[in-house]
Amino acid sequence: MRMNTTITIVAVVAVIAIAAALLYPRTVGAQPQEGEPAPAFSLLDQNNERHTLEDYAGKWLVLYFYPKADTPGCTTEACNFRDDIFRFRAMGASIVGVSLDDVESQQAFAEKYSLPFPLLSDAGKEMSTAYGVLTARGPIEYAKRETFIIAPDGTIAKHYGSVNADTHSAQVLGDLTGLMGE
Repeated sequence: MRMNTTITIVAVVAVIAIAAALLYPRTVGAQPQEGEPAPAFSLLDQNNERHTLEDYAGKWLVLYFYPKADTPGCTTEACNFRDDIFRFRAMGASIVGVSLDDVESQQAFAEKYSLPFPLLSDAGKEMSTAYGVLTARGPIEYAKRETFIIAPDGTIAKHYGSVNADTHSAQVLGDLTGLMGE
């Protein structure tokens, strides 16, 4: 009888631990703070072209992380950035998306929705870890939907830890206008 009670307790504790891991995501890596240097990166985009932070030196960079290509929220966010691309370009700002998807998935996503900006493949999870957006929910890992505006001097000018995919592009445009006027 005592052995059955012990097994039952162990089983209940294991179920609770698994449920907690799935319900409460954990973030891997420390996030850079506003005013700090942006972490360097070197990743391939959907066209197998390498992009580095140095490529954007002297320019404003909107670096947005998203969980998975071609999913509803990620598609909405990407298409809103696409629709506003000429406004961003008129301001001298570049848009770059990043997820853990492989190059082929990024390419299919970009082609399907005619996305006119680089989508970086962080399949190795280095960049998502460096920016503190790599999130684990049990065994599933993904880049949390967050955005960083990087100033021409390479520092984090603004960080969005909570993003509404429907309104985010407009929010970034407004904040970028304010940052450029400072």
